[in-house]
Amino acid sequence: MTHIAPSILSADFGRLADEVRAVTASGADWIHVDVMDGHFVPPITIGPVVVTAIRAATHLPLDVHLMIEHPERQVSEFVRAGATGVTVHVEACGDVSAALAGIRHAGARAGLALNPPTPLDAVRAFVAEIDLLLVMSVNPGWGGQPLVAGSMEKLAGARSLRTSSGTTFLIEVDGGIKPGNAGAAISAGADVLVAGSAIFESHDYAATIRALRG
Repeated sequence: MTHIAPSILSADFGRLADEVRAVTASGADWIHVDVMDGHFVPPITIGPVVVTAIRAATHLPLDVHLMIEHPERQVSEFVRAGATGVTVHVEACGDVSAALAGIRHAGARAGLALNPPTPLDAVRAFVAEIDLLLVMSVNPGWGGQPLVAGSMEKLAGARSLRTSSGTTFLIEVDGGIKPGNAGAAISAGADVLVAGSAIFESHDYAATIRALRG
């Protein structure tokens, strides 16, 4: 089953709790929360306090994506705030295995992300330690970007890596996902589709989520 994870990066932050409740009622499976620190990526977004508020607005799993330097220092705070899963970037961790172990020790699903220029070989050594692999299909930092060329091939490569390694991690894709390319992403190997502007800029959240699911 394909999971749809609306990204609150594109939500109306003036009515964030209402937006989260709306996508929950519209059939979303997870809520995707992008955390940026102004260092690993230029923008600054939110911290654990906002995650606590989101947790109070939905029963859905909170998929927290840390686009921050030294993510291992912040994991426990986000899990205490309500994160169900925490994803860190292979490019941001000095000790990837320690960061993933820290997520699991805190009680959350451990995810590892890689940016478009980063080859899959960068995560190969860690596939037995993860519950989720996040393939970024845009350069992280801003919502509404178009899908980067080669993203479908990278998803297919992630699926081949999962098969060849005998692991069972979920494959998530984030960036530029819309109803028009969601089917191709699923066919390529994606289990979880993160969609921000495609959902929150639509007039009918439920219809858009259904269209993404295919």
